[in-house]
Amino acid sequence: MLVMTGRVTMLGLSRWAGKGGSSRTIQRFFSQALPWATLFWVFFRQQVYRPEDVYLLAGDEVVVTKAGKHTHGLDRFFANLYGKPVPGLSFFTLSLVSTQERRSFPIGVEQVVRSAAEQAASKAKAEAKKQQPSTATRRPGRPKGSKNTNKTARPLTPELVRIKALIEALLHCLTGMIPLSYLVLDGHFGHAHVVDMARQCHLHHLQAALRLGVVPALRRPLCRSWPTAQVWEQGGVPSPARPVSQRDDRRRAHPDPQIPAQLLHKEFAHPLNVVILVKTNLHTRAWAQVILFSSALDLPYNQIVEFYGLRFQIEFNFRDAKQYWGLEDFMNVTPTGVTNAANLSLFMVNVAYRLRTDIRQRDPDCSVLDLKADYRGYKYVAETIPMLPEKPEPVLLAKILNQVARLGRIHASQPSFRFA
Repeated sequence: MLVMTGRVTMLGLSRWAGKGGSSRTIQRFFSQALPWATLFWVFFRQQVYRPEDVYLLAGDEVVVTKAGKHTHGLDRFFANLYGKPVPGLSFFTLSLVSTQERRSFPIGVEQVVRSAAEQAASKAKAEAKKQQPSTATRRPGRPKGSKNTNKTARPLTPELVRIKALIEALLHCLTGMIPLSYLVLDGHFGHAHVVDMARQCHLHHLQAALRLGVVPALRRPLCRSWPTAQVWEQGGVPSPARPVSQRDDRRRAHPDPQIPAQLLHKEFAHPLNVVILVKTNLHTRAWAQVILFSSALDLPYNQIVEFYGLRFQIEFNFRDAKQYWGLEDFMNVTPTGVTNAANLSLFMVNVAYRLRTDIRQRDPDCSVLDLKADYRGYKYVAETIPMLPEKPEPVLLAKILNQVARLGRIHASQPSFRFA
């Protein structure tokens, strides 16, 4: 996978594997169940982990487009790249994010396979949303006959049940090794059920001295209960319940772009640590808000902003897995084959990082393409040198390796090889 070009499929792997890597051997590899959770954890612990670093637990889904009708787990999933649901596969990935290196390392992957009941419930929810009357025609106030509900005893959705099981398995591996405190998710998970799931993981798998916070982007429809006076005093930003006209906005400056507050909401059983980010156009003075929240009330607002910014590092993992390691290329259709292909592509993200760490000591600009060019050049030379009547001198051989590897590199720095 380090030396090959083109699509990363079983046929492509067999063509580049050389002796001992026939097509049947590659097929047998993808047809056997592998302990990927253990492989991810052992590699991270041995090659990547730094005891002095602080790690966050980030999670997100990646959608892989697929054609055909026989691939395991094939369904329609929403893809941000297309802005609509597309036929394909979805994988939920957990990642450990280093706060010092500001990088993400995949640590757990599970395919999202929705049952027939989940698909029917999703369609029914979409139809009910279309038929629901608009807020303009609805009477203000609380509906007549509505009753209070126990906010601490709500059942989790099937999606959150799957995510909770994956988190629990990961925390079981990390017990006593990495003290995780925060689960960072995107805006899709900005609702009360995710906070309940995080608290359940805290009770069962973390010590009493630790806490499991959730730092997603709070959905805008949930932002209702703001202490307006407090918000105005801290940042001068108007309450979302009272929109300001563009004329008033031009008159008013925003002295503090970050406004923290501990707030209550009717759907959450506990207070939330909320941070409002204000984006202002310096020319038109138009402004917009980004609202973040955390269930950890003692977490400073600047760390909430920093932690949520680090969540995006997992998107770079998905980009590299698709672009270089075959996440978009595999043609497997069986459950085991699909699982192996997805896990292998994300596992190679960590392997490539570890290899580049050594190379960047002498070549700071080394990229994944440079890494692949180095290994491809090494393979070309290794295949052609035995055909010569006499093996070249070590100095000449090193020059040949450097020159061949340089042909495919993006950056001009030449690698340094030692030919065994």
